Amino acid sequence: SMASPALLMRVVASAYSVAEKAATIVRNVMSAGDLGIVEKAGPNDLQTKADRLVQMSICASLARKFPKVTIIGEEELPTDDVTEDLIEDGHCEEILKKPCPAQYTGIKEEELVIWVDPLDGTKEYTEGLLDHVTVLIGIAYGGKAIAGVINQPYYNYEAGANAVLGRTIWGVVGMGAFGFQLTEAPAGKHIIVTTRSHSSALVNECITALNPDHVIRVGGAGNKIIQLIEGKASAYVFASPGCKKWDTCAPEAILHAVGGKITDICGNSFQYNKEVKHMNSAGVLATLRNYDYYASRIPNTVKGSLVP
Repeated sequence: SMASPALLMRVVASAYSVAEKAATIVRNVMSAGDLGIVEKAGPNDLQTKADRLVQMSICASLARKFPKVTIIGEEELPTDDVTEDLIEDGHCEEILKKPCPAQYTGIKEEELVIWVDPLDGTKEYTEGLLDHVTVLIGIAYGGKAIAGVINQPYYNYEAGANAVLGRTIWGVVGMGAFGFQLTEAPAGKHIIVTTRSHSSALVNECITALNPDHVIRVGGAGNKIIQLIEGKASAYVFASPGCKKWDTCAPEAILHAVGGKITDICGNSFQYNKEVKHMNSAGVLATLRNYDYYASRIPNTVKGSLVP
């Protein structure tokens, strides 16, 4: 008989279905019209009814199937009042059929940490910039991001009435990433993708030093990594604190699965063990290719201003 799929593949297969359920919740909240917006730390740090419902759905669904996994979500929420209609029990068969990379076959539940951003790009969601919005489920082992799911609930939303709305991108380090067409940015062009709503003098100083041909300002870390893997940008540069572990875990796993690289501005890897602080204090530098070119051009003044 066939061996049952490795735990990691079962977690990823479930996270895929859980992310699709999350996307449905995100779209339903938007179409119902009452976003239920609350300010957390200020006008650029928002939480909506979608953030709350999606996090409850993702965390409760995964915790029910994998009770010993540590799950860390962005929002501070009670866990006890999750209604049954928020639970997703399904999984993606296609993912279960793929062999688990050898280095991850022996993982136990209690060794995994799942980082959840229920709605990355909340500010853009409230402003109707729907293509910026993603749902992020990142899976870490030994402090490293090893697998991730990124759902774009509104992918294709400008493509007309008959277009299929939304897509799910997923990947496992050592296996690859799926659900999109891997494309490299135009050779010799330096296209930087950066923050839309969290700009600062330091953010801009860093970008200017890289002498870019073009700068794209969009919301959401998930969205920015998608710009890299689809060849729309050559580097994601954010010289500021503000980004958190749940913003980078899923995107990092997918980027690393296709041979890209992500660090903080100073070149340090991110750690994802459950005890780690949540803030990525020293910003983000990510590329699909040519990481060293960009890393070597970050000014020392910028690095000195950002303490990991």
